[in-house]
Formats: sequence, C-alpha cells, structure tokens
Amino acid sequence: MIIKACCLLTIGLMLCCKPSHDPRQEEWIQLFNEKDLTGWDIKIAGYDLNDNLNNTFKVKDKVLQVDYSESKHFTKEFGHLYYHEPFSYYRVRLEYRFVGKQLEGGPDYAYLNSGIMVHSQAANTLDKGQTFPVSLEMQFLADDGKTDRHTGNLCTPGTEASIKGKPIESHCVNSDSKIYPSGQWVAAEAVVLGDSVIHHIIEEDTVLTYEQPRTSSNFVSQRTNWTFGGFSDSVRWIQQQGTLLKEGYIALQAESHPVEFRKIELLNLKGCTDPKAINYKSYFVRSDNSQCRYK
Repeated sequence: MIIKACCLLTIGLMLCCKPSHDPRQEEWIQLFNEKDLTGWDIKIAGYDLNDNLNNTFKVKDKVLQVDYSESKHFTKEFGHLYYHEPFSYYRVRLEYRFVGKQLEGGPDYAYLNSGIMVHSQAANTLDKGQTFPVSLEMQFLADDGKTDRHTGNLCTPGTEASIKGKPIESHCVNSDSKIYPSGQWVAAEAVVLGDSVIHHIIEEDTVLTYEQPRTSSNFVSQRTNWTFGGFSDSVRWIQQQGTLLKEGYIALQAESHPVEFRKIELLNLKGCTDPKAINYKSYFVRSDNSQCRYK
C-alpha cells in the first residue's frame, strides 16, 4: 500500500512529500467479491468441472451460500468450491454459519458439518466421481444439542500430519475450541506455513496446531482406501505416499447441510524480503525475491 506521508499548503501551493511505503501494512486479498463466483471453480462428485448442480453454490446479499433448495435428495454429490490460485505460505480467514435443514439423504456425520480445505489438489485434477479432494480440512461443526462438537478440527482426506512430532493416527482430530450454535456467525482462520506448520484459529483463539502435512497411503483408512473415494488412478496416489505438501488450493465444502460464508480473504506470507524494494513486507515469512520491485 502506498500512503502520502505529508502535504503542506504554502503561498497558495500544495507541496507534498514523496509517497512512502509502509512494510507493516497488511495487504489482504479479497477472494470473494460479494457479487458472484468469479475466481472460483466448482467440482461436485459425479459431475463435470463447473457443473453447478441445482445451483448448490450461489451468492445472495453479499453472502456465498451452499444451498440445497433446488435439490430433493442427497446421495454422494459432495461438492467443493475452489479458489483458482494456489498458495503456500498464507493466512486465510472467513466467517461461516449453518442455516436451515440438512438435505434428505445426507450422511449423519455431515449434519451441521462443513469446512475449508487447504493444500488441496486443483479442481481440474479430480476424477469425475471423486468425493473429496486430497487436502487438509479445517472442519466446521455446530452444536447438535447432543454431543460436544468442537469446531476448527482437522480431517485428512488422502493426507496425514503430525502433532508434536507424533503421527496422527485418526482421520479427524478434535480441536479445543468452544462450541457454537447453528445460525451464529463464527470467525475462522487457518495459518498455513508451507510443509512445516498449520494453525487453526477460531474467534482469535488458536485451537489446533499440526505439522508436516503429507500425502497418505489411504484415502481415509485401511477400510476406506483410494478406490472408495472415487479415485480411478489410486496407484498414482499410493506412489506419492509421504510426499510433503508444500502448497495447494483453497476450497469450501458442500456436503449436504446448508451453510453460508462471508468475508473470505487471504494474506500472502510469501514475497519480497528485500527492504530496499518498494513491495517489501516485514510480515513475509517466506522469501521470493523474484517478486521484488524497485521503481
């Protein structure tokens, strides 16, 4: 961001200092324009890329909606909305809330359940029948009135990670967040630092931290392998077992319960780290000086 340092009015003339660059000023990228789905790709299991089945994804009143009002029954039409550009070191934040009733046929585990996927494979690389992308899911849950349902959890379709050096054995790991009711807007943020560390933050509270995200030998578990997930080329993924995930795409989830998202924005933490450059930022944690500009 360029700011004017000062301006003086003297003898009827306006004299301004040269523009100065503030390296501390955060430059958030607005991923959602509040008007339409520009910049996003749709992939719903069983359908072609950007086939928006029954207008599942839509924008209304500056809110991005996962809406099932035009659908009658859910089978395996798990959907994801992918931002078109990959990132590696960044902060992504948004607000979400659950609304309405789950679509008939939706699985029990998907009740009041959604999420944001990070380090995801690209939308155009998914097999047609693939239910979930290989990714790390920051899972969003709301209170069902029966069990303690924390939010900001981690689920690992086709991936795995470690906590404090110990590999995670289960498909999903609960955070230590507070529990939030359906209908309430909740602020969520993921801090993604390449293949090193990822933090999940709910309402400014870090609720889960894990490290070394990587591909797994299974889609979910030994029982639910790659073939179960709708992968036609499971061998390719098995051969990539243990590959560290350094970057990927961001995707919003649709798995049978209506949910809304707003204020979706990203702060890139990778860029020019040369203090002499006009686009140097003091908060960058990963250097890419090929981006530096000096005029």
